[in-house]
Amino acid sequence: MRYVLAALGLLLAVACGPGEAAAPPVNADDVMFVQMMVQHHRQGIEIAKVGADRATTPELKTLTEAIATTQQSEVEMMLRWLHAWGQPLTPPDGAHDHHGGLPETEQKKIDALRRAKDPEPELMALLIAHQGDAARMAGTEVLDGANPEVMRWAAQVQASRREQIEQLRKLLER
Repeated sequence: MRYVLAALGLLLAVACGPGEAAAPPVNADDVMFVQMMVQHHRQGIEIAKVGADRATTPELKTLTEAIATTQQSEVEMMLRWLHAWGQPLTPPDGAHDHHGGLPETEQKKIDALRRAKDPEPELMALLIAHQGDAARMAGTEVLDGANPEVMRWAAQVQASRREQIEQLRKLLER
């Protein structure tokens, strides 16, 4: 009987296979950050596409094209995270008020950029402000998040957006 129980125990262990690794932790700050960054990135893509279409300075045209491409792939990554976590793809109404209060870029400013006679100075100023908001949001995630992958990415966002702001400031000074 002892051998039968041992054999059954062995079969059960083999049938179940190795235990699944625990999923990385996710807290409310991770979810809110990703939900808000999806919206923020979509605005960034819209601004960058205006720049890619209207900029005449080669460096600015290249930078805005890179921003649009990078942020589109980041949106897709963030949507996969939210889906995997079983979370809504958009934050609840008023989320900006409760998560740092950073405002969204006003659609009026983006529309004005499309109509501007000399769009480059306005484009650079708008992108500097927009990317600065992204760096601040990412900084909050680095401090308050729980998911290691999201926190690593937030640190990358923080660094890359600061570099973009520096590039834009140098272009503005010309």
